[in-house]
Formats: sequence, structure tokens, C-alpha cells
Amino acid sequence: MASPSPSCASTLAWTSTPSSRPPARRAPSLVIVAQGKVKKYRQVILTDDIAEVGRKGDTLKVRAGFYRNFLLPKGKAQLLTPEVLKEMQLEQERIEAEKKRVKEEAQQLARVFETIGAFKVPRKGGKGKQIFGSVTAQDLVNIIKSQLNRDVDKRLVTVPEIREIGEYVAEIKLHPEVTAQVRLTVYAK
Repeated sequence: MASPSPSCASTLAWTSTPSSRPPARRAPSLVIVAQGKVKKYRQVILTDDIAEVGRKGDTLKVRAGFYRNFLLPKGKAQLLTPEVLKEMQLEQERIEAEKKRVKEEAQQLARVFETIGAFKVPRKGGKGKQIFGSVTAQDLVNIIKSQLNRDVDKRLVTVPEIREIGEYVAEIKLHPEVTAQVRLTVYAK
């Protein structure tokens, strides 16, 4: 049997040159570092209303698994960081400014309704002070639309029961905190 040639011996992995000392032991390349204590809770800010958990903008301390498996994949919460907190405060200020603007607009419209005087409602007359039919919220909405060019939802209008000629007061809820008093004068044609 012929001995392997020197060029061939260097390419074979199992051939080695005889050595008098044992092979040196190598240090492992992967070093395991002791892990710190795992956080069981996460401080989050909700980006959506969640039943039995909280409302949008609330900061909560929730379990890490609940955040990782439910809140984060559905986009219902973000980790509480200074940047996210500042962004949510700016959003809250913008919403508050918008609410204030809507309320002021409703108050201005209420002043217009109260200073305009009485709206005249014509109805077909019957015996004495009686009128045929009654005056409804839709009738008042139509009169406001024709005289002031303002759209008002008829569900926000409260009209007392009107079956006779005379003066009445109706209420229009323009905002949860603003209600306008509107005078109506019902007369026979």
C-alpha cells in the first residue's frame, strides 16, 4: 500500500501528523451570561377602549404576557415611554381644544336662537283656539332650516304637546351642556 502523497494528506481531515503533546483544549465560543430578573409587569398606555380593562389614554400596569400576546398584536396598547406619553398628551390637548370649540359654537347658536324672537308656525284652525293636527319637532326643524339656513337634528328638539293656538317654548339640545330655548307662536291661517 502506498503512502498518501503530502498534498493529499493535507486535504484529508482524519490524517494528522504525529505529535508528542496532547491537543490543547479550546475555550467555548458561546459565553452564557446570567440573566437578570424577568419583568412580570409592563407599564402601558392604551390606544383603544377595552372592556373591563380601561379607556383610551389610560396608563396601566399589566402582566407582560397579556401585553405581548393580546394588547401588542392587536395594536391596543403601547409601552409607556416619554415619547409616547408626550404624544398622547398632545393628542389629548388637541381633543380638548376641539371639544371647547364645539361647545363655544353651540353656545353661540343658542344665543342666536334665544335672541331671534318667536318662530311663527301657521296651522289650519278649527273651533275656537283648536288647530288641526299638532306641531312636531320636524315642523320646527323645517322652520329653522327655512329661516336661518341651519340644520338641526329633529331628535335633539323637544316640543311640548301643541294642539291650540298660542305661544310655546321648545328646547333644542345643541351640545350635552348647552340647551337653547326657542319660542314658538302658533297661529291659525
